[in-house]
Amino acid sequence: MSLTPPSSHPVRQPSLFSTEAADPSLADLAGLLAGPAEVVRMGGTARLAVVVDAAWRVHVLVAELAARAVPASWEPTGEGRHLVRTAYSTTLAPLARAWLRGTAKRPPDGFHLNGRRLRLWLAAAGAADPAGVLLRLGPGDQECWPPVRAALATVGLPAAFVEPAEGGPAYRIGGRRRLARLAELVGDRPPAAPAEQWPRAQ
Repeated sequence: MSLTPPSSHPVRQPSLFSTEAADPSLADLAGLLAGPAEVVRMGGTARLAVVVDAAWRVHVLVAELAARAVPASWEPTGEGRHLVRTAYSTTLAPLARAWLRGTAKRPPDGFHLNGRRLRLWLAAAGAADPAGVLLRLGPGDQECWPPVRAALATVGLPAAFVEPAEGGPAYRIGGRRRLARLAELVGDRPPAAPAEQWPRAQ
């Protein structure tokens, strides 16, 4: 990218919530748990797993996990779906402690979203639809849905709930300004992701 004098074009400041605002961290994996991912504990370790509906998601998630020093494997589950999961690791134990009440998944107090968390959620379970972008939820995670919706609104993404019978459960981000905001937050499209499945700044 060429640099231009400040007098010609003001330098764009990254949003405090965008992918550019911080280095990748294990805390970003909360974005997967806001969607359909699951976390389980075993002793002092934990494992994260998510079923995805396209091979490109596997490539993106494995790379994103590797960027956080979390090795992951994958296997086909049939009907074009794939299971992406980490090994059991002590480094994931704090995430599990924060999100699990017994075996039930719940967002911890103070849960919030940012660009890196949204990027992971979008990579695992986001999809374009005629009215905007769907961020899919875990079908059995009903108690997670309200705090996740509140976290979306806090970062400027008020969302409509899509019922399971209508293609959900999911939250839909719609409208030009909100989609531009989503694009700003999640950053550039990963090379493996189809262009039509990744939001673009208008």
